[in-house]
Amino acid sequence: MKYTLTLIFLLGLLAGCKSKTEDNKEDANAITVPAVLSYSITNVYPHNTGSYTEGLEWHDSTLYESTGNYGQSKLARVSLHTGKDIQKIDLAKEYFGEGITVLNGKIYQLTYQEKKCFVYDFKTFKKIGEFTYTGEGWGMTNDGKYLIMNDSSNNIYFRDPETFQVVKSVGVYDNNGPLAMINEMEYVNGFIYSNVYTKNDIVKIDPATGRVLAKADFSYVLNKYAPGAISDDDQINKSVLNGIAYDSIGKRFFITGKNWPKMFEVKFN
Repeated sequence: MKYTLTLIFLLGLLAGCKSKTEDNKEDANAITVPAVLSYSITNVYPHNTGSYTEGLEWHDSTLYESTGNYGQSKLARVSLHTGKDIQKIDLAKEYFGEGITVLNGKIYQLTYQEKKCFVYDFKTFKKIGEFTYTGEGWGMTNDGKYLIMNDSSNNIYFRDPETFQVVKSVGVYDNNGPLAMINEMEYVNGFIYSNVYTKNDIVKIDPATGRVLAKADFSYVLNKYAPGAISDDDQINKSVLNGIAYDSIGKRFFITGKNWPKMFEVKFN
């Protein structure tokens, strides 16, 4: 009788293990391929080819841009129609500018490997503070409450704008697993749109889960609207797409790349 009961128990345990394994397989299979994010180019504007774009923001009907490279980094208010700087400040040559975002009357600007986030008055560009952090600084946006940044991994970090302390983090993934190299970002209507470094893709991310819901391919855009602008001899990171801004009034995105000669007005379908 004891043997029979033991056998029944073991069979039940094995059945339970099988069921759990099958559930895990079903969970993995449930991660579908991101949908195709289609779009239309509704306008084309000039972009300064000297601007190694790292951050892009649309605020109060004006475009703001942060650029990188040591000795060339800056924060600028830019004319959409001419591509020229209206107002700017240059970073010291030891800083490599990265992502920016505007929140509560302040502009926040990350740096690449210098572990500094500079804080400026929105109107005057006067530096009013700075924060330090570990790791690298890449892209930045905000959800109206928290600053959201990334660091070359697949993680995005939500930070308190007053202390810069990490409140929470989320790992970005798609059907192939973790998606690293998340770069310039824009928070729009509850979703994060992000460039992926070295790729001419924009991914749409659910910030609550990190899942990539959709992907848009911009690989043909530059050659179509500015053929020959980037030669084969250029470094790969010089020609890559990087820069997303959103106009919530006009319901339009602005898209560009590092040293690109064009800025594209885009509407996702």
